[in-house]
Amino acid sequence: MSQCIKSFIQNLNIVVGCTIGCSYCYARNNCRRYHMTPDFSTPEYMPRKLRRLETPRPHTLLLTGMSDFSDWRPEWIAEVFAHIACNPQHTCLFLTKHPERIDFHTTLDNVWIGVTVTCEAEKQRLDKLRRLISACHYFVTFEPLFDDLGSLDLEGIDWVVIGTETGRRRGKVTAHPQWVTRITQQAQARNIPVFMKEELAPIMGEEQMIQELPQPFIFPTV
Repeated sequence: MSQCIKSFIQNLNIVVGCTIGCSYCYARNNCRRYHMTPDFSTPEYMPRKLRRLETPRPHTLLLTGMSDFSDWRPEWIAEVFAHIACNPQHTCLFLTKHPERIDFHTTLDNVWIGVTVTCEAEKQRLDKLRRLISACHYFVTFEPLFDDLGSLDLEGIDWVVIGTETGRRRGKVTAHPQWVTRITQQAQARNIPVFMKEELAPIMGEEQMIQELPQPFIFPTV
C-alpha cells in the first residue's frame, strides 16, 4: 500500500504566501480556507515557528510547502539558515519555480534545494538550479505533471518526486502512466531514488508504485 509523503516529510511553513499565482495552487486555497494570512500574494514571515527546528528528534522538513523560496527576503533566509546550521539533526528542503531569481550559496549538508517542473517549457529550471544555486543536494518535483517531458538531464539530481494534479480545478490534467514511467526510467538509470506521490496509485496501480527516499531522510526506528 502506497503511503502519503507527509508520513516521511513534514511541512514547516515559516513563510506563508507566494507571488507566482499558479492556477492550480493548493496552498492559496488552504490559506484562504484557514485564514492563515490576509493576502496570499504577499508572503508573510512567521519566525515564531523556528522553535520547531530546536527539537532534538530528527525530522525531514519541507520549509516551502506554502511559499516559493525565490520570494524569501535575505533577512528571512539568514535567520532560518542560522537555525538550520545549529540543528543538523534535521534535513531541510526548499523548493522554487524561479531559481533564476535566487542568489544563494550554502555548504550545509542538511539542506536540499529543488525546483518544480510540470511541463516541457519548464525543463530549463533543472539547468538553472545547478548553475545558479550552490548547494550540497538537489532534487526535482514533477508535480503536477501536465505533459510527457521526454528526455531529461538529471545530472546532479539526488531525488525525484512525481505527482499528478489534485483538487477540482476546471481543466484539471491527470498524468498519464507513460509520462510517469518515462521519468522513472531515466531516474533509475542514474540510480536516483524516485518517490511517486500517493495520488498516483489509482493511475499507476499499486504494484507499479515506487516510493524511495534518499538515505539522509531515513531515520532509525527506536
